[in-house]
Order: sequence, then structure tokens, then C-alpha cells
Amino acid sequence: MADSQEFYNYDEQFRDSIATVDAKGKRIWVYPKKPSGLLHAKRIVVSIVLLALLFAGPFIKIGGEPLLLLNVFERRFVIMGHPFWPQDFILLAITLLIFFVFIILFTVVFGRLWCGWACPQTLFMEMVFRKIEYWIEGDAPAQRRLDAQSMNFEKLWKKTAKHTLFILISILISHTAMAYLIGVESVQKIVTEPPAEHMAGFIGLVAFTGIFYFNFAKFREQACIAVCPYGRLQGVLLIKESIVVAYDWLRGEPRGKIKKNPVAEKTGDCIDCKLCVHVCPTGIDIRHGTQLECVNCTACIDACDDVMLKIGKPKGLIRFASYNSIKEGTQKIITARVIGYSVVLLLLIGILSVSLLNRSDVKVTALKVPGTLYQRNGDYVTNLYNFDFINKTFGEIKLDLKIVEPAAARLKNVDGKEIIIPAEGMLKRVYFIEIPEQDITNAKMLVKLNVIQDGEVIQTVKAKFIGPVHRSSDTKKK
Repeated sequence: MADSQEFYNYDEQFRDSIATVDAKGKRIWVYPKKPSGLLHAKRIVVSIVLLALLFAGPFIKIGGEPLLLLNVFERRFVIMGHPFWPQDFILLAITLLIFFVFIILFTVVFGRLWCGWACPQTLFMEMVFRKIEYWIEGDAPAQRRLDAQSMNFEKLWKKTAKHTLFILISILISHTAMAYLIGVESVQKIVTEPPAEHMAGFIGLVAFTGIFYFNFAKFREQACIAVCPYGRLQGVLLIKESIVVAYDWLRGEPRGKIKKNPVAEKTGDCIDCKLCVHVCPTGIDIRHGTQLECVNCTACIDACDDVMLKIGKPKGLIRFASYNSIKEGTQKIITARVIGYSVVLLLLIGILSVSLLNRSDVKVTALKVPGTLYQRNGDYVTNLYNFDFINKTFGEIKLDLKIVEPAAARLKNVDGKEIIIPAEGMLKRVYFIEIPEQDITNAKMLVKLNVIQDGEVIQTVKAKFIGPVHRSSDTKKK
């Protein structure tokens, strides 16, 4: 078979538009056939585990703190029980980079497997909302008939029951999402107390509920096809060695119906039953090859395997495979691109690990009060400073300050209070730093202070000190 024809033997019009939009740009509603099979059963198990973790996540505590909290409103983040502050932005940025590089590396090797097996959009759509739809309205043909018929009692109660459950589940999802953003305790207050006392939170819950309901009841697969940027990246990330849900065109083509005549023209194993198309939740024909709409849900694999068993052919006409493994019969996972991404990923993990090990629980900054000049206090020259203390832990911290350079400098607390920083809080103090005038050798000097906790130095702070140049030093220079 010529190389230009070996992969495809079909009408090329499918390339002109996505499967869920017609020539006039009108939405084509997808009615996927109810999936079943070994891979689908495995997906159900994986989905149950992941959904259980998702809903339990806000209630899981590590050291009394949430497993995950992404409070962008108060700029408070907790990951695996460890707090992060805006001052730790570099750590959060590195963490996000690690996540994205891992997703890229995973995609290069295994294609869009994340979308079909772990993405919350697919888990809820296919394993929750679609299951409810099958339970109430029936399989794809029954759903088509129900939507086509005029309003009657059957259609009214089925649609009402379905959308009532959709709304209830959307409410549950919205409360869970809010718990990850503001904490489960805050959500509990919004739920149990009058809405007027938490109007912003109440409006947020209502908005989230509406968004989730619209997404899963109306927008559906369009989120994966037209909105999600991850699907658009496939064209850049996938290579011929990437393992994806693939149709074995060498074995399946040319397609043809089962014929009893033994002298009939020889055809491939594909009998053109189109079940792989009917079960696809994004409405594509996997036999066209890898497409951006494919989420690797494996519904087509189960459907095709079932047909192959019935006609006495080996399974795997549609399977997890790469282009080269089908064309050349060899599978190579370790490629130059995979090695490159792996090196970058390991480097980022190393940087994050070192940064976390060197991360201090306390952040202390000392800045000279703006607009102030030095003052003379007897034999000393004085500068006024604002000290900011940030406690990144969940417990109260008591600190002391001690000047280590220059040794003759003195530190005076303006209000005389101890440095006791509240848990996850900030504290401001005003201090005078005094240096004997005879020890001032430069108009701009650097003062070093040790931050001490329980007798241990946990941080060294530097502050700029301005003052007059001592005359004796000036004479020596001359």
C-alpha cells in the first residue's frame, strides 16, 4: 500500500470542522451510547477513588491544617499541611512549573490519558452526570426519542428529575470547590448562618452552582473541545512515539461488512459497525487517527473489543498504541524529548527541595522609616526603623533581636513590647539603632542583626544605616 494512503482511507471532510458543530456553526448534540467493558469498569473504580478523595479533601487535616487550601482572596495557601504566603511566591511558582512540566512529560509519553481518567471535568461528566442521564432517560436512542417528542407527562417527569439531580450535585460540587478556596469552616458558616452575614460567600456559592450546572447540563464536551487549552497543546506535545488511543489501520483497512461469500474481496478486520463512533462522548471517529477532541476515555476500545470477540477476531483493533508501534511494530518510550523534559523536571524538583529545606518559618524585614534622617543622641548617631515580622506557622512565635555588626551598635525598642508574633500573622515594631559616632566610617553602613528563637539564630537581617563620616576616618583617608 502506498505510504500516502497507508494511514487513512476515508473522507477528508472531517478535518474541516469539529464533530459537534455542523456546517452552519450550529451545535450538534452528542448522544453517546452507554459504554461498557473491562476498561470502563476500571475507569469506574478509578473515578470512585478520585471523587472520594476530591470530596474528602477539605476535611483531611495534616497537623490540624487542611490538606489543600488555595485562598486567593486572603492570599493564604496551604499545601499538604504546610502554609505558604505571598512572600513564598517563588516556591508556588516552582511548584506550578513542576506540575505543568510533569503534565507535558506525561502527555509526550501517554497522550491525553489524564483527560479520560483523572480530569474532574471528565469524571463528573461521564461518571456522574451521564450515568444519571442513562438511569433516568435510557441509552442514546431513548434519549433522542425523548428529546424529539412533544412535551408530555413522561418527558416532563424525566427532565424534571434529571435536572433536579443535576442541580443538587452542582450544589455539592460548588460547596466542595469553595471549601478548597476559603476553608471548610468558612463554608460551614455560610451554610448555617443567615446569608446576609456572609453575602459575598453566599453569592459565590450561587455563582459556582450555576456555572457547574451549566457546564455539565448544557456545555458538556465543549469544555474539552473548545475551551480547555490542554487539548490544543496536543498538536505540539504529541510525537509518533506517544501512546494514545489508536486505530490499527494496517489491520483494519480496507473496511467492509461481514460477507459469507468466500471469494469476496478481502477486507480488513474493521466491519464498519461504527460502534466506536456511537460510544464516543466527543462525537469523533477514532478511525480518522489522533484528533484534538479525543480524551482517551477508552470507550471505543471496549466497544471494538466486544465486536471483535463476537466475530472471532483478536481484540486490539483499537488500543493504546503509538503511531510508530502500529506502523513499524516497535514501541520506543525513551526519546530525546522525553529525556529533555525529564531533566527539566528533576532540576525543578531539586530546586524546590532545596528551597523548602532552606525556607524559614519566620520572615523579618528591617527598613528605615521613609523621610527620616539620622539624629544625634549624645555620642551616638540614631536611625529609626520599621521592623516587619511574619509568622508562617500555625503557632505563636516569640523572638529576640541582637545586633552583631557593628559590635558597638545598640538596639532600642520604641514601645518596649516583646516580639510575639501570632499564628499565621504579622507584627510591626519600631526600633532605634544607635551607633557611636566615632565608629561611623561611611555615610552609608550596613547593620547586621540576628533573629533569635529559643536561643537559636534562625535568620540574619541586614539594614542600611546612614550617618556622618567621622573626621578621624576622613583624615586617615587623606
